Amino acid sequence: MYTNKVKKIAAVHDLSGAGRVSLTVVIPILSSMGFQVCPLPTAVLSSHTQYPHFSFLDLTDEMPKIISEWKQLGVQFDAIYTGYLGSPRQIQIVSGFIDDFRQSDSLVMIDPVLGDNGKLYTNFDEQMILEMRHLIRKADVITPNMTELFYLLDKPYKAENTDEELKAYLHEISEHGPGIVIITSVPVQGDPRKTSVYAYDRQGNRYWKVTCPYLPAHYPGTGDTFTSVITGSLIQGDSLPIALDRATQFILQGIRATFGYEYDNREGILLEKVLHNLDMPIQVSSYELI
Repeated sequence: MYTNKVKKIAAVHDLSGAGRVSLTVVIPILSSMGFQVCPLPTAVLSSHTQYPHFSFLDLTDEMPKIISEWKQLGVQFDAIYTGYLGSPRQIQIVSGFIDDFRQSDSLVMIDPVLGDNGKLYTNFDEQMILEMRHLIRKADVITPNMTELFYLLDKPYKAENTDEELKAYLHEISEHGPGIVIITSVPVQGDPRKTSVYAYDRQGNRYWKVTCPYLPAHYPGTGDTFTSVITGSLIQGDSLPIALDRATQFILQGIRATFGYEYDNREGILLEKVLHNLDMPIQVSSYELI
């Protein structure tokens, strides 16, 4: 009998009640792209951590119980997508989850959340870095920012890098496991009005770059949004440069839709105003082979 199977994605992220981050962007984006999102929540927060105070419910002990139930149900996933993990133990749980649920044709997407602006996030330490280096060996795709890239490579942070240096970093980290490495939020030397995304695909031994305007506003959750669109694009069969173009353009549309409002930036981009854009044909215009 013909069945129109909807692909399932296991999303290992926290859930924040206020602010568009983690599961509150992952679920709508991937659902609107035609996938069923099965959350494996790592924590429940009243709001994300950039608010001055928030409640926090740690679900580390609950995660193995959820995984056990999924095993008994025989649930299968077409992709496993992980974001912020709050402790070394959570990383270890996710590592075992990947081992148990990975299929031969599944996609493992890991956003190795560790820090930003050259520093680790609060309460993260060397053990988190070591565990994350182990976890990315199991990934098909990783999406570190510049800070996370240098922590994963065990190199001192350097804000300005040439194309050749970035290509060397991409190649080196790919040798640790992931076939595709995407670096986000790369400054464009000599032009503070622009920012770039760099990527390496080991299978074709190709390096890609997408450059877009930099808007002087910070919105939490843009990293989760970017990686979610990349995940959906790759699962639906887009090539890597098309996925980069789609994700970059969507982020830019979201920021522009939000930028003109008198608005608390901590709430994140106005995702609801641009979600429909994911159904539109991609305008292939900005990627280049380097």
